[in-house]
Amino acid sequence: MSASISASRFFRPAPDEPSGTTVEIGGIPIFLQTDDVDFRAMIEQRYAGFVNSASTPAGQLEILLHPPKQHPVEDVRVSRSGPVWRIERGDFRAEFDLRSRRGWVHQSPNPYSLDAVLRIIHSLVLAEEGSFLVHAASGVRHGRAFVFAGVSGAGKTTMSRLAPPDATLLTDEISYVRRSGCGYCAYGTPFAGELARVGANLKAPLAALYFLEKGPDNRIEPASGPYAVRALLRNILFFAHDSDLVARVFEGAVEFVSRVPVAQFVFAPNERAWELVQ
Repeated sequence: MSASISASRFFRPAPDEPSGTTVEIGGIPIFLQTDDVDFRAMIEQRYAGFVNSASTPAGQLEILLHPPKQHPVEDVRVSRSGPVWRIERGDFRAEFDLRSRRGWVHQSPNPYSLDAVLRIIHSLVLAEEGSFLVHAASGVRHGRAFVFAGVSGAGKTTMSRLAPPDATLLTDEISYVRRSGCGYCAYGTPFAGELARVGANLKAPLAALYFLEKGPDNRIEPASGPYAVRALLRNILFFAHDSDLVARVFEGAVEFVSRVPVAQFVFAPNERAWELVQ
């Protein structure tokens, strides 16, 4: 499937529709519709740098707020009926139609619910085009992007903290990787990790993906194709137990590994680690 979004899906909210804010992440602008002035202000503050009112939205999400209340701890559940995906957790319920790129979320007025819904919606959209969100830090250096993937504790935050002045941090937690022609680009995201710092809203061609492992020294070791695919799949954010989309995610990972250099990055927690990132 083409990485571009069909022009016929683009729309601009009609003048008589409720107000809202367009948030563009990964080159995909979504209009977040809300009548609540305070919540809209929160969106614009939280996603500052990613708000793009001049962009024509490629999707629309209506936000319906309910009073804050205690919710049982629940894992997110994502299911599908035709093109419509249903997303549920203790603090929100949402539906999103991948065909029309429209949906709604019923949530309490906190930013964490919206963060979760946006991540899941973007993961579904990206899976259809062979792209993905991945548990990884990423940065741009010398005009090229580098992604550092790993489970919690692998060193994503450490590599982000060690980034030299000539590197621009795209994210310390969730990297946005998208097909672009014969290669891939990495985009900045507003989904912050331990650094609590929003990434830069820019993109760059992806030069390499590294799987982090802490060690006594700094070195880069080749990663075989099968290992690289398995390791990448362990770090891709994907929430839906849907056989068709799971197959697309797998195919996307295999295609990615065939086109982008992937390696094991063993590093000591010091500034010299970035000397290998060129």
